Amino acid sequence: MKTVRKIILSPAVTIIAFVLAACLLLFSTVGGARAALTYFSETYASRVQMYDIGVTLIENGASVSWRNYGEQANGTWDENTGELLTDMLAEGERVQLGKAYDERLSVGNSGTINQYVRVSVYRYWVDQDGRKLQGLSPDYIDLHLVNLDSDWLLDESATTPERTVLYYSRLLDSGEESPPFSDTLTISGGLKAHSTETTLPDGTVKITYDYNGVRFILEAKVDAVQENNAEAAALSAWGREVAIDETAGTLALR
Repeated sequence: MKTVRKIILSPAVTIIAFVLAACLLLFSTVGGARAALTYFSETYASRVQMYDIGVTLIENGASVSWRNYGEQANGTWDENTGELLTDMLAEGERVQLGKAYDERLSVGNSGTINQYVRVSVYRYWVDQDGRKLQGLSPDYIDLHLVNLDSDWLLDESATTPERTVLYYSRLLDSGEESPPFSDTLTISGGLKAHSTETTLPDGTVKITYDYNGVRFILEAKVDAVQENNAEAAALSAWGREVAIDETAGTLALR
């Protein structure tokens, strides 16, 4: 189901956004969750001209999900809401704690104008009814980040244990793919420490692991703003001050 929250943008701002979500049931086969759109920009034909801005999330070399606006500022777009981690396990295979699975995530500019990109990654646990669990740390869902500082900038002021916010440090040209911001996903073996011991009437001790039946959630949200007037666009859309070097085509966090 799609949930929509509108954002009012200034005339100088063009932004697109989408969310990609994936769930795995620990120690069972993979169960993917369709991505849910959390917000989009309200477009006004008389105020904002859309120059075919578009962005795509790429997983292990394959386009997973995208949103591409058309040439007309009429609110239409081409969108695909794919699934992450669908090829993580073979059929019948179960998740192994401590094993690093390939999860190379990057962003592609699938529009016809250059843009600056932000990625927000969310990690958390839910029970069988989809309720968020507080007792299991998001750190046990280890999406290993790569190319930090050189290509991707970590926004420490916006990052929490559950959310990681990254900015691509360079202008992403039309048709270009960024370097990956992650390379593996590991469910930490530290989960084994979360267990409950019960002494049965016959004196034997039964160990129940707290993570039995829970799911981990991994979400990656991608936002992009246009090259023109990018500092104002970033502040309006993201609430974040950035410094743009237009000559070098680079972005820095203030």
